[in-house]
Amino acid sequence: MATSTEPRGRARGRLAGTRPLTALLAAAIGTALPALAQDLRDLHLDTVPRTGSEAARIALVLGPPEDPAQPQRFELRSGGAATVRARPGDDAFSQPSANLASEDQMRFRLGNALFNRLWVSAPSSTIASDGLGPLFNARGCQGCHLRDGRGRPPGDSDDGALSMALHLSVPAPEGVADPHGIADWLATLPDPVYGTQLQDQAIQGQTPEGRVAVTWTDRLVGLEGGEIVTLRQPRWRAEGLQYGPLAPGILLSPRVAPQMIGLGLLEAIATADILALADPDDADGDGISGRAAIVWSPEFDAPMLGRFGHKGGSATVRQQTARAFLGDLGLSTTLFPDGQGDCTEAEVDCRAAPDGGDPAQGGVEVSDEALDLVTFYARNLGVPARRDVDDPEVLRGRTIFRQLGCAACHHPAFVTARLTDRPEQSFQLIWPYTDLLLHDMGDGLADNRPEGRASGREWRTPPLWGIGLTRQVSGHTFFLHDGRARSLIEAILWHGGEAEAARDAVIHLAPDDRAALIRFLESL
Repeated sequence: MATSTEPRGRARGRLAGTRPLTALLAAAIGTALPALAQDLRDLHLDTVPRTGSEAARIALVLGPPEDPAQPQRFELRSGGAATVRARPGDDAFSQPSANLASEDQMRFRLGNALFNRLWVSAPSSTIASDGLGPLFNARGCQGCHLRDGRGRPPGDSDDGALSMALHLSVPAPEGVADPHGIADWLATLPDPVYGTQLQDQAIQGQTPEGRVAVTWTDRLVGLEGGEIVTLRQPRWRAEGLQYGPLAPGILLSPRVAPQMIGLGLLEAIATADILALADPDDADGDGISGRAAIVWSPEFDAPMLGRFGHKGGSATVRQQTARAFLGDLGLSTTLFPDGQGDCTEAEVDCRAAPDGGDPAQGGVEVSDEALDLVTFYARNLGVPARRDVDDPEVLRGRTIFRQLGCAACHHPAFVTARLTDRPEQSFQLIWPYTDLLLHDMGDGLADNRPEGRASGREWRTPPLWGIGLTRQVSGHTFFLHDGRARSLIEAILWHGGEAEAARDAVIHLAPDDRAALIRFLESL
């Protein structure tokens, strides 16, 4: 190789970008958990404690590859036994987990039908499908997660549909306390008129709040070997506002819909195993901290580890699904029962619109049965198998990925908890390439909008499994929380903060090494 891949700066000296195996083992048997773990229980999982021998096996299998020139054992099966064959079409993310029992296939199909359903406004003869809005961003889940894949920013969609949301909030006045007693809670309040999310669509008789707009400014970055990459810097704004300007000091955060695969497997990772990777005070001095997102669970009425959403705002797949029903479609559930969705008291006509809640459904628009079916579907979307795991260039790219410290946040593998009631996710060796923790990603990616414990510079590490199939499934390669990156190299170059040293190392890689790194990512 023309240029050494020796890590630079703060990333130097990391052992394959992973925490020591002894720490993982200790976490697995429950002898060295962070104090925080005492309060963050896996209330959503019915688990069987691991034995000492199981913990030892797990510690061995999660270690770095013994031979960098060879694939790791079981690396092909990203989702463990739930892994599905990598299909060549755009339905690669829409298959049920390979180990889903035959009696559960019908539940998956029913959940899929509800996920694809186009909801209508109330009142309607189709009681099970009414209640949309009054304001909304999409008429169905597939409106944002087309083919269960990744959304895209405005201006790049063929049909003009918005597969992203613009989150709104204002800083809370000084002295506003954490409403749930969660340490380090960063309080913000919705816009007093437009609520927590800008709604660009409305039912008949209502008026959309406005629309999301963006202006791109080019920024050039030079790479070793003479290549020039053009990054596009976004400036987000809300236009066509129907009720006057946004509140002074408004904080805007655009969020592109993420891909849907493997959510149940991420949910099945023991909280203790995730916390074992956290280093909030950077005690080891490697420049990588990682903090747990702690959120209030309306499902369990307790603080829990946040795993889902760009800033880890939801603890479970069910909570995240119910939040999407409310914020994106304006549909109430027993978790979020407001039939007017995100309409504020200032939006008088919206608050007066018919509510589709039905007594036969618990007084809400999406019954618990329907919510559970969509949740089951989302939990069991299978992760496609890796491609080209034994390709020499892919293996070289994997080595570079680890040497540069990328695996410090994009943690390669976990073994899920042993579960009594969810065999398809139970005790699986999975390769999601995420630690599910919050990391400071620097000023370039900052939205400056806190959420829960996450600051305006922090984001939850997104899983990388399936990322190489993005174009195949979604028809584009827009990455990061707002879709600004048009390629994987652009996404890397936007990294800052804790990832600055790794980013700079990528800039200084020889072109063939950089190509190998991208080739590895495309194999995931």
